[in-house]
Amino acid sequence: MKKQRMKTVALSAVISAGALLAGTAQADQTLNSILSVGQQKVDAARASQVRINKLQDQASELITKFRTVNKQIDGLRVYNAQMDKQLNAQNAALAELNDAIANVTVIQREIPPLIIRMLDGMEQFIKLDAPYKQELRLERVESQRANLDSAKITVAEKFRQVVELYNIEAEYARKVDSYPATINVEGQDRDVQILAVGRVALMFQNADRTLTGAWDRSAKKWTVLPAGEYSETVYNGIRMAQKKVSNGILTLPVNAPEVAR
Repeated sequence: MKKQRMKTVALSAVISAGALLAGTAQADQTLNSILSVGQQKVDAARASQVRINKLQDQASELITKFRTVNKQIDGLRVYNAQMDKQLNAQNAALAELNDAIANVTVIQREIPPLIIRMLDGMEQFIKLDAPYKQELRLERVESQRANLDSAKITVAEKFRQVVELYNIEAEYARKVDSYPATINVEGQDRDVQILAVGRVALMFQNADRTLTGAWDRSAKKWTVLPAGEYSETVYNGIRMAQKKVSNGILTLPVNAPEVAR
């Protein structure tokens, strides 16, 4: 009887131990499942974070590009505004050029008569002026007249040459010059040295300085100055014009101004 109970207890213990082992194995399996699920979530979270980081980098890059493009757009707006101003200015210049082209025929017709009037006025002025290099100055005028009939010279060049002629005449008023010449003094031809001080005075002196005189604008002839009064002055003036001495003060016989008529 006692043996039978011991067998029963032993069997119960074996069954309990088996059940315990079975329960432990099942618990381990459940725990492993839980841990596996947890690891999967961690991996998924890690992958999500990687994706989030990539998206943040892409977003930052897009924002940087957006700002750069905005700056470029602002620059292009300023550039386009400037180009619009230049285009308007060019259109205005083009309109003026078209007007000038339309009037070029009229201008070309008016320039030759203007040149003729300018040459006529220059010739009259030279003839009325003091006889300073008169032949040379008149030759220049005649040369320009000859150019008027030349088909090889443009109208613009003809006009430029006449303006240059006027500039040469204007330059005479600002220079001191001396040159040899033969002039008529009191009915007799004399070989003298001419002294021109701008358009203020035109004087002469012979080689031995015994004859000194000046151009009388009112009488329109060469007149002899008092002996010894201007001899030294004219002589010094001639030497100054020839760059033989330094420039200095000259006492000149200047005609009194006349009332314009």
